[in-house]
Amino acid sequence: MKVFGLTGGAGSGKSAVAALLQQYGAAIIDTDVLAHQLSTPPSAALDAIATQFGVQFITVSGEMDRAAMRDLVLADPAARARLEAIFHPLILQAARQQLLALPPELSYAVLVVPLLFETAQFIDLIDLAIVVDCPETLQRQRLRLRPGLTETRINQLLAAQCSRAARLARADIVIDNSGDLLQLELAVKQLHARLTAYSGTIAQP
Repeated sequence: MKVFGLTGGAGSGKSAVAALLQQYGAAIIDTDVLAHQLSTPPSAALDAIATQFGVQFITVSGEMDRAAMRDLVLADPAARARLEAIFHPLILQAARQQLLALPPELSYAVLVVPLLFETAQFIDLIDLAIVVDCPETLQRQRLRLRPGLTETRINQLLAAQCSRAARLARADIVIDNSGDLLQLELAVKQLHARLTAYSGTIAQP
């Protein structure tokens, strides 16, 4: 079974592409979902967070305070590196376990990694890298619609990711998501056919 990495800048539409591919029968493993699970007890990550960042980053229910941690790591690259050192090995391990547990008859799996090119370990898991792309102006428009994202936070979020040019330079496949949903659906239909062909299987309608 082939494994394809799916990435893109914040607001590019990775989740929409993943959801459409899932409708075609692709197995989707989302590292953001894994990170959310790891920040909820029981998790080995939580003790490390309390030790390295302080108990103020753990809620009364025992979960990581995601809002407080997001504010910290967006403003402090050193803190972000410390958090990633805790989470990335655990996310990588969980992703490997989920991939190994997938039925072998599946055509392909999609590993959604927002920081695919910034996190070298995940590159070893994939056969091809798919980048969902749109102009930065459109990214910013979409991000402004998300609750709690100020212009300062959007700037910090985009600065924490590699540049659009760097992503495109490393992409094996690019999905243009600068249009409407119908255009994206057509692009994903074509993508599914391409991925199944690459996997040596026949695309289902």
